[in-house]
Amino acid sequence: MIRESIALSCPVCAESLEAAGSPARVLSCPAGHRFDAAKQGYFNLLTGRGTTFREDTPAMVEARARFLAAGHYAPLADALAEESTAVVPGGIPRILDAGAGTGYYLDTVAGALEATRGARPEAVALDISRFAMRRAAKLPRTRALVWDLWRPLPVADAQFEVLMDVFAPRNGGEFSRVLVPGGVALVATPLPDHLAEAIGPLGMLSIGAGKEESVAAALGPAFEPLRSREIRTPLRLSDDDAVRLALMGPAGHHHDEADIRRRLAGSPLPDVVTAAFRLQVFRRR
Repeated sequence: MIRESIALSCPVCAESLEAAGSPARVLSCPAGHRFDAAKQGYFNLLTGRGTTFREDTPAMVEARARFLAAGHYAPLADALAEESTAVVPGGIPRILDAGAGTGYYLDTVAGALEATRGARPEAVALDISRFAMRRAAKLPRTRALVWDLWRPLPVADAQFEVLMDVFAPRNGGEFSRVLVPGGVALVATPLPDHLAEAIGPLGMLSIGAGKEESVAAALGPAFEPLRSREIRTPLRLSDDDAVRLALMGPAGHHHDEADIRRRLAGSPLPDVVTAAFRLQVFRRR
């Protein structure tokens, strides 16, 4: 059975935020605060000071969409889907993707749950990038909201059975608030040697150690660790793939395609670059 619709909350006054229209083009609360959908279907709920963080640009989002569509990180997406179908109790769960980006991982997980549970889960995708949310808004049964994860999340308490956090900030207090007791958090982080062969040539940031411990600390005592696994996959990247890899992450704020191609001309990538991830599964106590 499909659960009731996810209850959103107004980012201004915390009253219930109701959708109007099919598909919804307006979100409004009893106090009169109103948010209109962008023409691409997402809602920008950031108000007042908005966010101090830089959103991913159209070029960064395009690079990520093309890189992911090529299947380079499919083993991570498949692992997320496998864990979600294995540890989530029966029924049709509701999903929050915190830092959803284009919605690539959310689509894989929702598709796997649909295949095993008989119906597509309802989902909320959150990201500070308007350009990423344009893409996530195209996913079935998904409400795409521009939002800063460090602020109180614009949803009511205990709304989700599954929370996904893939390379995104971890707001443990808010995550525990919006998950139902017994709900599952799937958290993916890069391992210290992730893309080690490409960091120098592409001018990318290195990965610090201690990610596993920092995830548990960030989520806090409301979460019980269930298990952890590593996913390693060899990547054979063309120059175009390498450019997209560099531009889709934080380096995309500092380099453009011409910069990356000049770097590759002087320092080509090895034949194989290793992607290395850790996927941790937590249960909301």
